[in-house]
Amino acid sequence: MRRMKTRQAIFIVPLFSLLFISSACSAFNEIPPTATLTSPPPTATLTPTPSPIPPTATPTALGCLTQPGRVEAGVVSVTNPPQEYLIYLPPCYSERTDQRYPVLYLLHGQTYTDDQWVRLGVPQFADQMFFSGESIPFIIVFPDDRFWNLDAGPGFGDRLIGALIPYVDATYRTLPDRAHRALGGLSRGGGWVIQLGFERPELFGSLGLHSPAIFKESAPVIEKVINEIPEEARPRLWLDAGDNDRELESIMVFEEMLTHNDYLHEFHSFAGDHSELYWGIHVPDYLRWYAEAWNEKPAEE
Repeated sequence: MRRMKTRQAIFIVPLFSLLFISSACSAFNEIPPTATLTSPPPTATLTPTPSPIPPTATPTALGCLTQPGRVEAGVVSVTNPPQEYLIYLPPCYSERTDQRYPVLYLLHGQTYTDDQWVRLGVPQFADQMFFSGESIPFIIVFPDDRFWNLDAGPGFGDRLIGALIPYVDATYRTLPDRAHRALGGLSRGGGWVIQLGFERPELFGSLGLHSPAIFKESAPVIEKVINEIPEEARPRLWLDAGDNDRELESIMVFEEMLTHNDYLHEFHSFAGDHSELYWGIHVPDYLRWYAEAWNEKPAEE
């Protein structure tokens, strides 16, 4: 991990009584709709040969290698309320049944739902990374937190950690270990990442904070939690914000706290504000950073 300090800002979120700042964001509707995976052709055909030699299997190219991944909706019904989510399954997921994948959880902002990251173009750029060979394929989960302003809202962290992650690991072919699991979020979702990621560092190898909504008054609480994490157990950390972000002052306080406590991290200041336009532009930066941890060594089968 490395700290790249440019002009940037940080804010702090209370970890045990977390209050999130509203993330009013401009609409970002220029991303094309998510592509779905078409039915792939058979992976092998039998080619007859002259007797007495028996037929032999002749593999053919997987059609899925040129088709985009797909986004599906799902729900964990045992929670109250039921925990809904969208999930991106990479190209050839259905065909390569013996392959397991790293998994990235991306949390949306306040007033939005589980489709925010999808609208920002995450599936399309993930496809590009996989087709070009820039990254190994990975699964992306988009949990829904639409109950932020209702009584059910405070239970989102419990639903995510206690129900959704175990369900995804049991239902999909993930690599269910810390090294192959990442958590990221924008605005209010970034605040959740600070709370859940620092409280449960044994679950996540990487944490991504994209314009996180946090209160600088919570710095002492966060600092205490960070210092309780052994240095070798600290997740790799990314932090970014626009130079015109309305919460830049708080973000800077948070970044200085990370530096003061020798928490290695990448800190990026980009041009922009607290909006979907800003986050959508930087989706490629985010996904490349998450993928770095998994591209450094081969995934375990």
